[in-house]
Amino acid sequence: MKKFLVLPALLGLLSLMPAFAADPVPAAATKTATAAVAPIPKEQKSVTRGNVTVNGKRIDYTATAGTLLLRDDKDEPDASVFYVAYTRDGVQDLKHRPVTFLYNGGPGSSSIWLHMGAFGPLRVVTSDAQPTPPPPYDLVNNQYSLLDKSDLVFIDAIGTGFSKPEGKASGKDFWGVDQDVKAFGQFIQRYISTYNRWDSPKFLLGESYGTTRSANLVDYLQHQGIACNGVILVSSVLNYGDTFPGTNLEYISYLPSYAAIAWYHDQLPSKPADLPAFLQQVRGFARGEYADALYQGSSLPAAEYNDVLAKLHQYTGLSEQYLKQANLRVSPARFRAQLLRGEDRTVGRFDARFEGINLDDAGETPDYDASDTAISDAFTAAFNWYLHNDLDFGRDRDYKVTNYEIIRSWDWKHPLPGRPGFFTPPLPDVAANLGEAMRENPHLKVFSANGYFDLATPFFKTEFDLNQMGLPADIYKNITFGYYPSGHMIYLHVPALQQLKSDLSRFYDSAGRG
Repeated sequence: MKKFLVLPALLGLLSLMPAFAADPVPAAATKTATAAVAPIPKEQKSVTRGNVTVNGKRIDYTATAGTLLLRDDKDEPDASVFYVAYTRDGVQDLKHRPVTFLYNGGPGSSSIWLHMGAFGPLRVVTSDAQPTPPPPYDLVNNQYSLLDKSDLVFIDAIGTGFSKPEGKASGKDFWGVDQDVKAFGQFIQRYISTYNRWDSPKFLLGESYGTTRSANLVDYLQHQGIACNGVILVSSVLNYGDTFPGTNLEYISYLPSYAAIAWYHDQLPSKPADLPAFLQQVRGFARGEYADALYQGSSLPAAEYNDVLAKLHQYTGLSEQYLKQANLRVSPARFRAQLLRGEDRTVGRFDARFEGINLDDAGETPDYDASDTAISDAFTAAFNWYLHNDLDFGRDRDYKVTNYEIIRSWDWKHPLPGRPGFFTPPLPDVAANLGEAMRENPHLKVFSANGYFDLATPFFKTEFDLNQMGLPADIYKNITFGYYPSGHMIYLHVPALQQLKSDLSRFYDSAGRG
């Protein structure tokens, strides 16, 4: 999906990077281009007012759509960051009113998905697990907004939305794991200074690569004197380096998700009634017999092989013949193409409840992600209409929903915290940063939201990453997990969104005072 590109797509893009290289620019042209620096724009904002009904109670709010300028180490403006903030009217004591900073991932995505699908005051209506028809689209009161619990600030990463480099800066100054976190950290510091929120409870809420950002950002902010009360991770990817395609951990990590998806599509030989109990059984098999079988490899005795083969068939719905041909190892892309092959359908990557149609039924992988094409146009059109008509901003410019150049140019290197001088891995492990932040701030609470039918960020891998942070029991208890009958964008299934809102309400109540 174009707004949530994670490891499998990343590797493909990295392998294609030379194909995107531009032709050499003559030296004279380069000098001319760098000599002309566009003037720095002024900070802008449009202030409007609205109301939303949450839990039967009307909430009046002020919406501010605007930009804030960031500055480089020489105190020169180098970026303009677009945001939309919703603040509850009538609040006298800002010290006890939380503020939450929200963003999506990619890297290269704007924040419209969380904004218009989950937690803003208006929500775009999309078809559940089906392609949404063309316009007009419906915007409705979002009774699941978080405005009853917190003020909300939706932030667009530099190069997305209306956020962009300024002055002598270019995209490469911001397009990297740590460069991005520095920019978001600067924005948050500017926002809390501009709007007098230094002493308000603070929360970070990211989705997909936004969880990578959050785990790193909460650590960065603490070292800038900004402590957070809570971090909300929606569909997490925290360690890119240990599940390269083809590694045993990849197959182990995805197996419980395969089981959940086969359960949803009625492909299991014997479908259990209780999905959570069933998945607990699959987790035990994945980390035990299955992991042991994969690590034994060619030395695996025939009796054990046959036992594992039979259980894989029971848990995935794939035929034993296919599993034999795959040597007990099925990649996510192959699973998406194979599960419903007999029905001439594929399943979505970001939400496997959605079904796609290949050009022919012999393909080894799906032609496209049906969960992306089903909803993207609705979100894009609805947000642009809302931006222009309700927020009264941006009619004179193009809003960049997704910027593919960002992921093609992304700097993935990230030093391991607490290991100065140690080799910098080529791909980041930010779970280590989150663990560091939690040890240094033992009051910090973390909520991990996971969709059962997500094949981009499988829930079993998230559990593994959060369990590897080396936390003592009295700090580990600050991590709470939520599981939902939906995919990567949990909120596309309204009953799941309702459950998520209920869980987050309790989380805010527990974390708001530290």
